[in-house]
This record gives sequence, structure tokens and C-alpha cells, in this order.
Amino acid sequence: MSSDRAGTLARPEDLVDVAALVTAYYTEQPDPEDPDQQVVFGTSGHRGSSLRKAFNDAHIAATTQAICDYRREQGYDGPLFLGADTHALSTPAWTTAVEVLVANDVTVMVDDRDGYTPTPAVSHAILRANRGKDLTGGRPGSGLADGIVVTPSHNPPGDGGFKYNPPHGGPADSDATKVIAARANALVRAGLAGVRRVPISRARGQVHRYDFLGTYVDDLPSVLDLDAVREAGLHVGADPLGGAAVHYWGEIAERHRLDLTVVNPLVDPTWRFMTLDWDGKIRMDCSSPSAMASLIGRKDEYDLATGNDADADRHGIVTPDGGLMNPNHFLAVAIGHLFGGARPDWPTTARIGKTLVSSSMIDRVAEDLGRPLVEVPVGFKWFVPGLVDGSFGFGGEESAGASFLRRDGSTWTTDKDGILLALLASEILATTGKTPSQHYTELTARHGEPAYARVDAAADRDQKAKLAALSPDDVSATELAGEPITAKLTEAPGNGAAIGGLKVTTDSAWFAARPSGTEDVYKIYAESFRGPEHLAEVQAAAREVVSAALEA
Repeated sequence: MSSDRAGTLARPEDLVDVAALVTAYYTEQPDPEDPDQQVVFGTSGHRGSSLRKAFNDAHIAATTQAICDYRREQGYDGPLFLGADTHALSTPAWTTAVEVLVANDVTVMVDDRDGYTPTPAVSHAILRANRGKDLTGGRPGSGLADGIVVTPSHNPPGDGGFKYNPPHGGPADSDATKVIAARANALVRAGLAGVRRVPISRARGQVHRYDFLGTYVDDLPSVLDLDAVREAGLHVGADPLGGAAVHYWGEIAERHRLDLTVVNPLVDPTWRFMTLDWDGKIRMDCSSPSAMASLIGRKDEYDLATGNDADADRHGIVTPDGGLMNPNHFLAVAIGHLFGGARPDWPTTARIGKTLVSSSMIDRVAEDLGRPLVEVPVGFKWFVPGLVDGSFGFGGEESAGASFLRRDGSTWTTDKDGILLALLASEILATTGKTPSQHYTELTARHGEPAYARVDAAADRDQKAKLAALSPDDVSATELAGEPITAKLTEAPGNGAAIGGLKVTTDSAWFAARPSGTEDVYKIYAESFRGPEHLAEVQAAAREVVSAALEA
């Protein structure tokens, strides 16, 4: 249920106690037999709060040792690029990781300014170090680099996060994370016996410095037309939302001579300057109108304004004429721009990647462009192989995460890049004279206007497990909201991978149901090209279809 304080400025009672959070990180010991206190990798690493004994020194020491063991087994013996965002638990976890990495004789690359490092800058660094190398296999002596990003992304201030990026530069797949999590939990159960570690006072002198910021920022013209942005004289506002991109935006403005204002240059681990999200929590979700209320309120001050989450892997686009764009809308516009002539040197065979819960507007844009579309399960990891070999020109997901190729068709990043997509919005305005929201209006005139929403429904652990294991034969319904069902999917049509749930389609609508990895609910994504009323019918029918399948 939405909070009546959503979109209002945080109050003192909303703020996390940073001292208590950090103290708990070092003093609380997790119960290795409690599933809620174990290392669990979701789509973007392990996340949790130290106060709930889900993100503590023991977890990070064990997980870092497990990564060291894994990279040795895989033959990855190059440098490891270590980045961290601005969450209060990120610096303690970064410190723990350095102590363990150095003790394991890993060449650790840290920021040369002792600053924060966005996720895309780590991916960019890994790929740059591995340029020209075979990323499919690790041979000792091959020098393959990999990375760790200490971040819970857009999660609330009380959370910490820890994710591993192997040599391809993108999120680790489940084959890797299952091994790492199992080893980490075994180490926690053993009281950290087997974890190598040296004090940070000694480890600091053995790390290596890397210019994450300069290397990333100076390379941006290879992927974006920043000359057009500068020549158009656009006045752009960029809000890092107190995250790791805070110093990047100022350098982007200075190095590329853009009329760009860093709307909020403050970093505060309590995020006292944020407006509350839909549920009354502080959450750095740049795709949420409630969390972005402050920037939306200033939309008329800029030709275009953008936001990023705490590790800058997500983007939010605010236009004077349309406010905050729905992420699905901007993805469709970005695809239309990139494949519609803005990237003439891209391979003509380059495909468009989307997650199966992203808008079908993307399908219609792709068909109109005559470009192949690949629909994959939720999780950016599914786009990584295609972005590495150039067979995907673009990969994007409905939660405002995307990346795409350089202008010459080579790989840019293989993790989500919110800075890149935010700057692409400026390129679109500069080169076409129309805002992204105006472009989306044109798309709806051509393809129809979809209504899209996500809602949650209660489900216990057994029901969630059953939902994740459904087969198409478990769905007996033949109609959905008055239309014949055209497909019942439990595997993604683009790659045959299990979607961990169910997607049902008709000619003008669809829904997808997936269990939550953190709450006793399942998520229903739904869309209709017949308007909001039909969407409500689809959502109601979706609950009935899923309930019938779970009770069968």
C-alpha cells in the first residue's frame, strides 16, 4: 500500500542510524543455519542489512574468499577491479574485501582518488583490461581481469550489497554465483576457518591505483555524440541522488564542455535530502516518481534532467513536457533512435535485447525497424554474451537498466550503465530537436498506447516455489480478459532459459508472474494496448490464472 508521505522530504525519524549500522556490521555474528542470515546471490549480488545479520563482516570476508577460490579455479589471474558506492555499509565491506583480496595475493585495483565508483565504470575497466583476450576460458597466465562492486544499488540506506563481475565485465551468471555462495556459507559455518586476511593497515600499501573516472569519462565520445550535445547548447541537470556518480557528472561537464549542472552534489549515507518512495521508505530509485519528486519539481529549469541510483547502473529521464518518463517508454525511444539511423556503423544484424517483462511497445518498434528482437528472462546477465560479441546492439530491462555498443559496433559495457542512458537522452534531444517524451508520443500514435503496471500478490514460500516450477501444461485457461491466449511461457522465447515463473500473452495484452526473492509475494507484470480498464481486467484474470495453477 502506498504511503501518504510518498514524494515528501525525509524527516529525522526516517533516517538510518549510521553508527549503529556500522557497529552491527562488525559486532553481529550471523547464524549460518538461518536462511535469512546466509549469503544469497540474487540477480545483482548478495544484499542485506547488518542490523538483521544479513550483511556483516563474516559474510563479506567469506564471500571475498569464495571469489578468490573461484577465480583461482577458473584461472583468472589478472587484476581485480574493486568499486564501491555511497551506502554506509559499502566502505566497511570494501575494507573487508581489500583485507581478504590482498591476503590471497590478488592484484587489487582501487580508485586513484579514494572516491566512489559506479558499476559501469568497473565493467568498463574490466573490459578494457581484457581487450583482445579470450573471455571464454581462464588459463593460468592469461591475465584475465575481473571485478567486485560493493553496492546494493537503489536499496534503502540500511542495506549493503556485494556483487561479482567475471572477465566478461557483466553480472556473474548463476553457475558462478551458486558456487561462490555455497563456498561462502561453508566458510561462515566453519567460523571463517580457511579465510585468508591481513589488517587493512598493511593491505592498503599493497593495492594498486586506477583512474576509473578519467578512463570512463574520456572514453564517452566513442559511444555517444557529445559534440552534438555541446553544439546544441542544451542546459542539462544531472542528479546523482547522492550516489557514486556524484563526481563523474561534474567531470563529464568539464571535460566535454557541456552546459551541465550537478543538481545535488551532496553525499550523505542517511540520504536526508531524498523524498520518500511510494511505500514511505528512502530508496534511490531513479525510475520512481516519488523518489525523484525533487528533480521533477525542477524540470522547467532544464532542457532535460536525469537521475541515477546509488551505483549509477539505472537511469531516470525527466523532460519539461512530460516529467519523469516510464523506463519502458524511454527504452522504446532509445531503441528507435539507435537503430533508426543514429548508429550507421553498427552491424546490420545487431539484435535488440529485452526482458520478458518489458513493454511490448519494444516489440512493435523492433518490427517496424526490421530488427530481430530477443526476449530473455529477468536479469541483465542474459544480455552479456551478445554485448560481448556485438550480436546485441542494445540490451535493456524494464527496471531502467540498459547498455549498448560503441559507435563503431564494439563493446562498451556489459553491465547496466545509467550514465550512458542519461547522456543518450541528451543526444536524442540535441540531434532531433525533440525530447524523448515527444518521441514516445509519436511512437504511440504509430503503434498504439499501452497501459502497463506491476502489482504484488501474497504467496508463501511453497507457493513461490511452485510458481517458479510451473509448466505451460499447468495453465488450463484458454482466455485472458476476453481474448484467446496465444502463448503460455515458462521459458524465454529468446534463449529457452527458464523464466522462474509464467508469462501469458494475447494479441493485445500479456501478463507475467514471478515470485519475489525477498518477500512473501509474487509480482504480476501486465500490459494492455486496449487501455487502463482492460489492463485492470488482465491483472484480475492473471491472479485467477495463477491461483488456479498453484491450486492444481
